[in-house]
Amino acid sequence: MMTTTWIGSVCLLAIVPFQILLALGFPLGEFTLGGKHKVLPDKLRYVSAISVIIILLMVTVLLHLGGVIQLAYPFSPRAFTYVGYIIGGYFVLNTLANLLSKSWKEKYVMTPLSAIVAFCFWHTTYHSALWN
Repeated sequence: MMTTTWIGSVCLLAIVPFQILLALGFPLGEFTLGGKHKVLPDKLRYVSAISVIIILLMVTVLLHLGGVIQLAYPFSPRAFTYVGYIIGGYFVLNTLANLLSKSWKEKYVMTPLSAIVAFCFWHTTYHSALWN
């Protein structure tokens, strides 16, 4: 089991309560979406709620790629490798977007977090591809 699997999973799981609080209307909007909203509008609050499910799926993929859990799946291991790289690429783009944010809270809190997750996905996926 790789350290990057665990670090990435913990970082992603740390985002879950944040997204739940955003969805519930807590004033944490300065940490996301360029800090445009202190409290997210209703439509964006729904997006935060859906993000919780997506993040949990990402954790599941990372734990599978890291060999921590085994999923019964109809897909080849290569399919999970592609998904891992796609998620890693998403977090690279997310890191760049956070870095360019006008909100210093988003820039200095979320940028390092998304960069760590991006690295963890790329590293874990690469090593998973070597095993399969």
